Amino acid sequence: MDWSERIGSLKPSATLAVNQKAAQLRSEGVDVLSFAAGEPDFDTPEVIKQAAIRSLEAGETKYCPVPGDLATRRVVAEKLTRENGIPGVTPDHVVLSSGGKHSLYQIFQALIDPPAAGEMAWEVLLQVPAWVSYRPQIELAGGVVVELETDARSDFKISPDQLRRAIGARSRVLVLNSPSNPCGTMYTPGELRALGEVVAESVEQAPDLVVISDELYEKVIFGGFEHFSIGSMPEIAERTITVNGLSKAYAMTGWRIGYFAGSGEFGLKIAKGVSRLQSQSTTSIPTFFLPAVRTAILECEAIVEEQRLVFARRAELVYGLLTRIPGLVCPKPTGAFYVFPDVSAHFGKRAPNGQKIESAMDFASALLETEHVAVVPGEDFGTGGERCVRISFACGDEQIKAGMERLARFVGSLS
Repeated sequence: MDWSERIGSLKPSATLAVNQKAAQLRSEGVDVLSFAAGEPDFDTPEVIKQAAIRSLEAGETKYCPVPGDLATRRVVAEKLTRENGIPGVTPDHVVLSSGGKHSLYQIFQALIDPPAAGEMAWEVLLQVPAWVSYRPQIELAGGVVVELETDARSDFKISPDQLRRAIGARSRVLVLNSPSNPCGTMYTPGELRALGEVVAESVEQAPDLVVISDELYEKVIFGGFEHFSIGSMPEIAERTITVNGLSKAYAMTGWRIGYFAGSGEFGLKIAKGVSRLQSQSTTSIPTFFLPAVRTAILECEAIVEEQRLVFARRAELVYGLLTRIPGLVCPKPTGAFYVFPDVSAHFGKRAPNGQKIESAMDFASALLETEHVAVVPGEDFGTGGERCVRISFACGDEQIKAGMERLARFVGSLS
């Protein structure tokens, strides 16, 4: 017996070999410095943990409505209205899911059908490099990815003209992720408004086009940038789904809490459809998590700001150290907690262990083998990623300094 085609079509992660090697080296007592983690190194704030504990102790352990209870969805709806300026959001527009990844998976399933015989597949416009799970989720739903290529010189951002040229009759979804994982950059409000105007202009050419705005890192921004939700634009509000969650801003990655909402009748329809799908899979998130969600959104602004300032300082530190290393091309980080340097200037060289560097995977593998620094090779992030490595600075200053010193020594050893 074999597994289904959909499972067989999922490609194994290109980072698996590096991660396994890092674990092996650690088990042998080697001092490996890892810059691979996509999660804050802070603990979940105590006030959030206590809210969940009190809920457990009060016996709040039974089933709750599939999209979450009314009180929590109201808090999320009010947050999206107040902070993000998204119009027409009520509790009925909000669905809480088991992480932002789960929200995205279900939205793609709700929007995309596999093509019928003789039909062309729905197209999903995706700027690349992009987070690794977008493509497999899109393809599992039956869509095809249309890559909108970017590079370090453009700060990994698409232009309005680039988007305009890509939109066609079968365009179903435009995925935007600002701030970006893996790139560590973000769009200005003006840049997002310009992209939104292109979407608004395309209504006759692509009447089914929906924007999915992944804003998971909205509170991890720095460098004078301001977060802007494209779903706040009235002309495309009822064509936009805003996805967010508690993992990054509140250091709650293991809690698996995500949410999304749209506006008006469109948003109600999406929420109803995803709730129907979720009712046949996970049902709701754990009931005793719901008070923790409300506490995070309503009571933790000061803590989130303290953490943001730490990430801002780390961003300056890692960027300053990286820019001193010959051959690495890297935009200044403005959001999330990643830098994504282009290391292709060193392709064709050899590492001290004799390994030839032909790709980002080779670069990452040789760096781990010789200097015991773990980074994520960029192949899995789409076109353009094969020239880059992702470095997470969700770690302490001393580790950043030591890791960048080792990286500089590694680059200097290539011949």
